[in-house]
Amino acid sequence: MQLNVNGKSHEVDVEPTTPLLWVIREQIGLTGTKYGCGVAQCGACTVHIDGAAARSCAMPVSAAAGKRITTIEGLASGKTLHKVQKAWVDHEVPQCGYCQTGMIMAVAALLKTKPKPTDADIDATVTNICRCGTFQQVRAAIHAAAKT
Repeated sequence: MQLNVNGKSHEVDVEPTTPLLWVIREQIGLTGTKYGCGVAQCGACTVHIDGAAARSCAMPVSAAAGKRITTIEGLASGKTLHKVQKAWVDHEVPQCGYCQTGMIMAVAALLKTKPKPTDADIDATVTNICRCGTFQQVRAAIHAAAKT
């Protein structure tokens, strides 16, 4: 099966029902995308599929074949951080950091479709779970990224 991940083509030999998350991590070797719950609830596994946020732990790899997959490793442009990544650093969002790659990917997708999101937009779209409870810093970082 052919996958386009972060602009590079990868040939993977896996069952079509294998979750995309495990193919990204185990076959392709990109470990920034995290396993959290395995049932698409927490969002730690969020990647972009053709620019839209998707939970990769519950998506069969066959559903992503032929599409543009972007992981946290492909979000920055060279050495220049994506504006959401920069806002995360500037606002010191992460505590443990485990869920943050998925949260950043969800926010980047939100800002692509709604460049100036309201708090209601954020609440409706960014449903990722952070067990450390950094939601206030997340909201501040989202609004800061939206201003750039």
